[in-house]
Amino acid sequence: MSSAGLDRARAKMAEAGIDPVAIDTFAHYYRLLEHGETGLIPESTIEPLDMESLTDVDVDDDTASAALRTTAVIKLNGGLGTSMGMDRAKSLLCVRKGMSFLDVIARQVLHLRREHDAPLPLMFMNSFRTSTDTMDALARYADLPVDGLPVEFLQNREPKLRTDDLAPVSWQKAPDLEWCPPGHGDLYTVLRGTGLLQKLIDEGYERVFVSNSDNLGAVPDARIAGWFASTGTPFAIEAVRRTAADRKGGHFARRKSDGRIVLRETAQTSKEDQKALADLDRHRFCSTNNLWLDLRAMAEALEARHGILGLPLIRNIKTVDPSDPSSPEVVQIETAMGAAIELFEGARTIEVGRDRFVPVKTTNDLLVLRSDVYDVGQDFVLDPTGDVPYVELDPSYFKLVPDFERRFPEGAPSLREATSLTVNGDWTFGAKVKVVGEVTLKTGAAERVAPGSVLEHD
Repeated sequence: MSSAGLDRARAKMAEAGIDPVAIDTFAHYYRLLEHGETGLIPESTIEPLDMESLTDVDVDDDTASAALRTTAVIKLNGGLGTSMGMDRAKSLLCVRKGMSFLDVIARQVLHLRREHDAPLPLMFMNSFRTSTDTMDALARYADLPVDGLPVEFLQNREPKLRTDDLAPVSWQKAPDLEWCPPGHGDLYTVLRGTGLLQKLIDEGYERVFVSNSDNLGAVPDARIAGWFASTGTPFAIEAVRRTAADRKGGHFARRKSDGRIVLRETAQTSKEDQKALADLDRHRFCSTNNLWLDLRAMAEALEARHGILGLPLIRNIKTVDPSDPSSPEVVQIETAMGAAIELFEGARTIEVGRDRFVPVKTTNDLLVLRSDVYDVGQDFVLDPTGDVPYVELDPSYFKLVPDFERRFPEGAPSLREATSLTVNGDWTFGAKVKVVGEVTLKTGAAERVAPGSVLEHD
C-alpha cells in the first residue's frame, strides 16, 4: 500500500511542478517512514555537550572584515505566523518605529556593507505564501539586490500523508491544506536544486550565514564570520544557554557512538526521555538556528550523497486542517537544517549571548520587542538595556495579533525596569504605562490600565 502511496505522492508533486531534486529527497524520507523510522534519539545514545564561548574568541578587525566580504546571508522567511492569527508573512509585523522585521533586516545588512566594504548579498527563502508580500515590502530598498544573485528563492512543498496508508491526503474543502513545507532542512535541497549553491561559489563567496527572519538578534556578525573562517570548520551553529523557557525545546548533545554533535528536537524525544530533555543542568545549550556553513564543503557533501543530504527524519503527526481536530490525521515529513551538524567531521558550536537570540514566536515576545527593553542604534542592531523580563499574556485575549493590537492601542508599556509581567483576563493598556518589578494583573471584567500608570508589585 505504501509503494502505491509513494507513486501517488511523486505524481502529485510532479504535476505541481516541484523540483525533481525535492521529489527524490521526499522519496528518501518516505521510504524511511515506510520502514518504521521514527527519528527518535534515545537519551541512552547521547551525552552532554560543552563548547567554547564567543567571549573567549580573539578575532582582529581585518580578519573579521575580510571574512564578511566573502559571506552571503540567507533569511528563512516562509512562515505566515498562523499561530498568531496572521495570514501573511510574519516578517511584515511592525516591531519598532514603523519598521517591520524586513525593514530592520534590510537596514542591518546595508549598514554592514558600508562599514566593512562588503557586498554581503541578502537572500530570503520564501514560501509561495510569503513571496509576493515580502518582495513588495523590499521593493523600497533599491540598492539591496546584488548583481548575479536573487533576493529570494522559494522553498519546496510536499504532500501531507494519511497516517493509515501513507497516501497523499485529499481535502477538497481547502486543497492548499493538502500540502506542507518540508521543514527548514529543505534549505539544502533548494540550494542545490536551483543551482544557487554553485552560483554562490562561482561568484567567489565562501560561506553563508543562515538565520530566521523573526530573530532580529541574528545579525551577520563580522567577528563570528572571522572565527568561522579561521577555524576551517565546514559547519557551525551558534548556541545559547538554556533557560526555564527552553525546557520543552531541543538541545545539543554528543553522540556516543562516533562523537559527532547532534541536535535533538522535541519531536525526536520519546515520552520516557522527556525528563532528561528538560534537565537544564545536563543539556545546557540550545540552538539559535543561526548557522554558518562552508559552501564548498556543503556542495561536496551533497554531491557525495547524490543530492540528498540525509538529515535525520522528523515525523510530525497533525490533522490535515490544523484548526479542525476532527479532520483526518496526517504525517508531515520534516527535517531541521541544524541537524546537518552531525554529518560534517569537525563541525563546531559556539556559545553566544542571548542578544543574538530574540525570536518572536508569540505576542508575548512581540510585546518585549516593541517595548523599551531593546535600544536600536544607527546600525539597527538590538541592544538590550538590561535583563529581558518574562511576559505572559492571557492567550484568550492576546494570542492573536489583531486582539493584541486592540489592547495596546498606544503602544507597548515600558518594561525596562520590569522583572515579569503576567496579564490574566481582558486588559487594555493606555499610553505611557510603566511596569516595575514583578507585576500580575488578575482576572476580572474588561478593564483598562490608565495612561501614565506605574504598575508595581504589591
